[in-house]
Amino acid sequence: MKPSISFSLLLLVTLFFSTISLKAQYLWNSDSAFKAGAANSGRIWGYAFGDYYVKGHSDSLGRGGSNQYSGANFPKNKSAFQFRRIYLGYDYNISSKFSAELLLAAEDNSNPAASTATAPNTSNDALEDNKLTFYIKLMNIRWKNIWKGTDLVIGQVSTPAFPLLSERIWAYRSIERTITDIRRTPSYDLGATLQGKFDAKGNYGYNLMVGNGSSAKPEGDIFKWFYGDVWAMFFDKKLVVDLYADYQRLNWQAYNPSSTTPGAWHHSRQMLKGYIAYNTPGLTIGAEGFLNNLKKDNFATKIAGGVDTLSVQAKGISFYVHGDIIKTKLRFFARYDIYNPDNKIDNNTYSKYVGNTANYNDPTTKEAFITGGLDFTPVKNVHFMPNVWYNNYKSQLANPVGKLKSDNDLTYRLSFYYVFGK
Repeated sequence: MKPSISFSLLLLVTLFFSTISLKAQYLWNSDSAFKAGAANSGRIWGYAFGDYYVKGHSDSLGRGGSNQYSGANFPKNKSAFQFRRIYLGYDYNISSKFSAELLLAAEDNSNPAASTATAPNTSNDALEDNKLTFYIKLMNIRWKNIWKGTDLVIGQVSTPAFPLLSERIWAYRSIERTITDIRRTPSYDLGATLQGKFDAKGNYGYNLMVGNGSSAKPEGDIFKWFYGDVWAMFFDKKLVVDLYADYQRLNWQAYNPSSTTPGAWHHSRQMLKGYIAYNTPGLTIGAEGFLNNLKKDNFATKIAGGVDTLSVQAKGISFYVHGDIIKTKLRFFARYDIYNPDNKIDNNTYSKYVGNTANYNDPTTKEAFITGGLDFTPVKNVHFMPNVWYNNYKSQLANPVGKLKSDNDLTYRLSFYYVFGK
């Protein structure tokens, strides 16, 4: 009798823990449970994109800074297979009110033009032997509805600059960054942000953030980067409008003309950006433009002797379109950007300019970027995209000749992009 009771008790205990285990496994693996915000539910996800590229033409002066396919490491006729981004993420619902996000990224963030034999890369996601590796891109906790319609997110988080809206509607980060991303406005930062909606339907909203301004790197100064945007959607969310601004002090000292230390003056950056798009599943048309006010940013050598420190305005605008050719199977995309890093070029007064904000490359060179291609989707979340990548450079200096006047980088690519876990 006792063995029978013991066996029955053991069977009940086994069934009990099996039920708990199955329930936990359901919460762990079920995407519907995760999307519903069920406690102790999570999901692993990721995506990757890259290309086989052939460099058709190279700018003879190596302009373009940290742009793709710019500089001495990308000469004419070079070809290679490459990954440009690999994401591995884990999202987890701690409870209905709190969730956590972790994102590991391996990206081609190195500046080819800056690479040398003694300093092979300047990337934060490449080993010393230049092998690609993951770094922590996002790690944060979200407090949902800290007040009605607003979430508080603390940690390393996506900024309001473009990842939350304009990059998603552009939809082809696998082809190229948005125009503000190309100029390295941070897409993520360590700080605190409020992400909110003004109405129940989600037609109007805002994002406010304060962060270090150093992305995944440790804070290197005493100044913070302030971000903010407001957005609205009209006509059943087909028309999207977004207004964005940011500000960061870079240095804040009294100017000393005899100082040999770069940056010993009041130096700051402040961007204003506007975005508008008509967005439907079959056709999207968008435009994004910015003005970046760089206070005391450029060193300009005077023809008469001496150096002036100029406040300048960098500006750019991007136009794009993408849409269906064969629904769910074949799409097209095209984009055109123009960019001027310096509105204070004066060839009657100055002979040389040096920009102090590294991400803005040569202040005397205007750029025009063009890309276009096809997007073949054999199954959902798998894309093969033949495309052309072209960037033209024009000097603003007096009487430029030859390649200084105009030259370009031209690359032909077969890009691939796939998503898993979403």
